[in-house]
Amino acid sequence: MFIASTRAHPARLRAASVRCIAGLALPLALALFGGCASTALDAQWADAQLPPQLLRGAKVMVVCEAQDVAIQRLCQDQVVAGLAQRGAVPVALPETINVPLAQAAIDPQVLQAARNAGAKAVFSVVVGVAAQAVSPGLSISLGGFGFGSNVGGGIGVSAPIGGGKVNSGYSANGRVTEVAGGRLLWTARATAPPSSNVTAQLNELSATVLAAADKAGMF
Repeated sequence: MFIASTRAHPARLRAASVRCIAGLALPLALALFGGCASTALDAQWADAQLPPQLLRGAKVMVVCEAQDVAIQRLCQDQVVAGLAQRGAVPVALPETINVPLAQAAIDPQVLQAARNAGAKAVFSVVVGVAAQAVSPGLSISLGGFGFGSNVGGGIGVSAPIGGGKVNSGYSANGRVTEVAGGRLLWTARATAPPSSNVTAQLNELSATVLAAADKAGMF
């Protein structure tokens, strides 16, 4: 009588593990054989005095910051659509204003533009590379938040061994800032695992950040 073995071949297990890890951003890593990670909310903070439904029916200036114009425009379109679906009135930042990347606080020019537009708050999103995976081979950055190949902090990104394609995993750091006083009211960060489909990553990141804002009671 033939009895089928339930033990996987060691070489197959190793190959499956490499394929899975190559799609992981380490901050989101799951158990080695437990499947690949997906876009997730890493952290969230809200002011204890956050007014309920602050953004519902209110004008909100949308600002997306990214190294690449294509990513910046995709981010902005997705955030505008998401805010409109939740009952806010999104207002685009005038193209004459150049926003420095990854600032700790909202640029005064942005706040002034929001006031001029009658906006109640600024919904800003900074998009940057958080992790990279190389195929063939593997390279992952941990703890950084940067743009392009310049990832700050943690473990750096090594070059592909013997060539290969580098896929980036992006992070989105969303913030809601009160226009009247420039006070930060809410912030959240989401990270996506490395993938060649950047548009899908940005869709998932914007949806995750907006869902967190929704759960925080801003709509």
